[in-house]
Amino acid sequence: MTQLINFAKYSSVRIGGEHEVLVLNEPCKLEQGTRMIGGANNLLVSATPPKMAILSEKFNYINLQDNCLEIGAATKSGAIYNFAKKHDISGFEFVKSIPGTLGGMVFMNAGLLGLSISDLLTDVLLYRGWVPKSEINFSYRHSGICEPIFGARFEIARGFDIKFADEISAKRANQPRGASFGSCFANPAGDFAGRLIEAVGLKGYIVGGAKFSEQHANFLINFNNATFDDATTLIALAQKRVFESFGIELKTEVIVL
Repeated sequence: MTQLINFAKYSSVRIGGEHEVLVLNEPCKLEQGTRMIGGANNLLVSATPPKMAILSEKFNYINLQDNCLEIGAATKSGAIYNFAKKHDISGFEFVKSIPGTLGGMVFMNAGLLGLSISDLLTDVLLYRGWVPKSEINFSYRHSGICEPIFGARFEIARGFDIKFADEISAKRANQPRGASFGSCFANPAGDFAGRLIEAVGLKGYIVGGAKFSEQHANFLINFNNATFDDATTLIALAQKRVFESFGIELKTEVIVL
């Protein structure tokens, strides 16, 4: 089964055309070159993307049994946050501030303020079955997983910290508004991508309908019907200038298809 998706409406940055996407109802191995799109919160889709796939609603679930929390990869971060709050489960206070689905969060090992989705994770459901965390190379904003993620299991720790959750939400509330990926680049070790982009004169810099935010330079904003070329030109320009000035290679959190 396939589904027609308009990425100018579906993706968080609101860039891209209409494309047929394969809908997965069962864990399976994808044809080589096919890419998962999840909630498309950190995707930049070109006019000629590779084959793409998305999970069906079958993978939108949360099950709690004894000391194990199992979550389907199509489950949105807001639903995970609300469940954890309702059932007094700690370790998920930050997920409300990271838009997307569990699959995408696990794939990029999403996190905030020193926390990561992999911290309490025990197993990941791949096409070949449940794979323990010990066999996966999680690191900062990276999982090393190169195949579809269908679900994940987590160790339960009690004591949802609502004060901490509110502090995270308050900090995120000051982030730039508008269609964006969230952070465009991962922070280099010991530095901040936003500081580097600002230092090379690109804070507020505009190409077509895209710009680096005047509020936070690591946010690429689609403010006026930006195109794929507008966004990729800005990304490449930031990487070029930062490398020339500081010798640092900025790595995108954005996945370009």
